[in-house]
Amino acid sequence: MGLALEQARMAEEAGEVPVGAVVVKDGRVIGSGCNAPVGSQDPTAHAEISALRAAARAIGNYRLDGCTLYVTLEPCAMCTGAVLHARLARVVYGAADPKTGAAGSVVDLFCQPQLNHRTHVQGGVLAQECSVLLADFFRNRRQEARMNNHPLREDALRTPEDSFWGVPDYPWKPHYLNDLPSLQGFRMHYLDEGPRDAPLTWLCLHGNPSWSYLYRKMIPVFAAAGHRVIAPDLVGFGKSDKPKKEGVHSFSWHRQVLLEFVERLGLKRIVLVVQDWGGILGLTLPMDAAWRYRGLLVMNTILATGDSPLSPGFVAWRQMCARNPEFDVARLFARGNPQMSPQECAAYNVPFPDRGYRAGLRAFPAMVPEQPQDDGADISRQAREFWSSQWIGQTMMAVGAQDPVLGGEVMAGLRRNLRGCPEPMFVEKGGHFVQEHGEPIARAAVGYFRP
Repeated sequence: MGLALEQARMAEEAGEVPVGAVVVKDGRVIGSGCNAPVGSQDPTAHAEISALRAAARAIGNYRLDGCTLYVTLEPCAMCTGAVLHARLARVVYGAADPKTGAAGSVVDLFCQPQLNHRTHVQGGVLAQECSVLLADFFRNRRQEARMNNHPLREDALRTPEDSFWGVPDYPWKPHYLNDLPSLQGFRMHYLDEGPRDAPLTWLCLHGNPSWSYLYRKMIPVFAAAGHRVIAPDLVGFGKSDKPKKEGVHSFSWHRQVLLEFVERLGLKRIVLVVQDWGGILGLTLPMDAAWRYRGLLVMNTILATGDSPLSPGFVAWRQMCARNPEFDVARLFARGNPQMSPQECAAYNVPFPDRGYRAGLRAFPAMVPEQPQDDGADISRQAREFWSSQWIGQTMMAVGAQDPVLGGEVMAGLRRNLRGCPEPMFVEKGGHFVQEHGEPIARAAVGYFRP
């Protein structure tokens, strides 16, 4: 039954109902199978049928005399018929199936006196393990259905899920919520990988015009260390809803969404990972709940306090966005990251199929606080004080040396305001989106931030 459970987990990984089966003869497994009706588009592709077929091929006979079938779920009528026709000696199952079970739960086809073959049946073997696997699967399915049924506000757009099919190196399961008070019904997407009780949680915040795809080279490294990784898409970006109006976006609103997001997920032992707007917003978060945060990994960003001029590179970026609001995001990434494939660059365009989806891209450059009275400037000045005098966690800085917007000089200024920040890690070929060289940064960070 343990081997059958392994097959069931294989089915679950493929998105199928987790049922597995093995056929044993003379103490040797001669056939195995897992549920695959969805993937194979075959209503007969139950675990038992697949295992029986494999066993019959192994011995060269459709009669399986003297064999035992182990299956994690009580067989249905179809599979029971196949078992009887194959003349199996015994069936051992794990969890009972009160809806379709044909070994006693709904009907008992094995004890029909008119049949000319008798198969001995034993149920309840590793029943708890088999039941938990199924229960968890269906609970997750119900949760996904609830998340995917979030109604779309009339003043928002939602990039179709199938637009993201085929995006390279982004295999992670989506998670959604829309019931944070500040979201007001907008649906927000996030990635959530690794155990909930992990020793560290890496909270990875992207900027403009990127999305959580930016962290695809860092997430596997963090997860491989046994840590949890959370990577949200800001509203207006990635798989999150796209408000149609630019005026919806503001510094204070996005900050409040992130504060509520961290609290809703109950995140703690956080290493905050930020770049671009991920830092402009994210660097203002820890002072509101410093006990949640253990570390800061900061890359090519600023504290926009409004009392010092923005860098010439950023002013040039803001002017470019104003002149060309429909700029090609893929081309932007290709120009600064020649090592990226065309498919990787194209992935950054996927969330924005037409100009109606780009309100966030148009709004964010002008939202960076420039004057002391601008939205977000005061809270950023408070954050500067927190980082310079109250922060007691660890800090690591990585700098894309080729960044023309927020490069080495800007980061040196930020470093002076980060208490205990050591010499930065320079990525010589890295540009503004330094996460595109993220694997070595992530490996260095895992070694630096030890639980």
